[in-house]
Amino acid sequence: MNENRIKTFLPTVDPDSAKWWVIDLAGANLGRTAVKIADILRGKNKPIFTPHIDTGDHVVAINAVDVVVTGRKGESLIYYRYSGYPGGLKKTSLEEMRAKHPERIFENTVKGMLPKNKLGKKIIKKLHIYAGAEHPHAAQKPEELKLS
Repeated sequence: MNENRIKTFLPTVDPDSAKWWVIDLAGANLGRTAVKIADILRGKNKPIFTPHIDTGDHVVAINAVDVVVTGRKGESLIYYRYSGYPGGLKKTSLEEMRAKHPERIFENTVKGMLPKNKLGKKIIKKLHIYAGAEHPHAAQKPEELKLS
């Protein structure tokens, strides 16, 4: 009776074997690009994907200042953060965020597409975003990821 049981396959993931990808966000659509990046970070593009195990790769996103939003989001999109104190609600528009911290626009978008638990906090650390074209991850030999 025991010989007919099906064994569950659980992948063993070595953190050193994770690939590194570099993606150029210049002219890329914010939401569509964030979905693809979230899938790569989570490992959904691999055949060994397991929902409760971190099987994803590292992603280096460059030129975050040049990411494109469609429609009226440039005028109407507002980012909120709350300090926890009465009257501590802060509002920042997309244009203000683009001027001060352009990498946070893409980071907040991808973060919203990841699980809201300990695994999601671990996965978001593998996303490296830079406003310009330069990044310090040349030693990891990242492969270029083309957007279609």
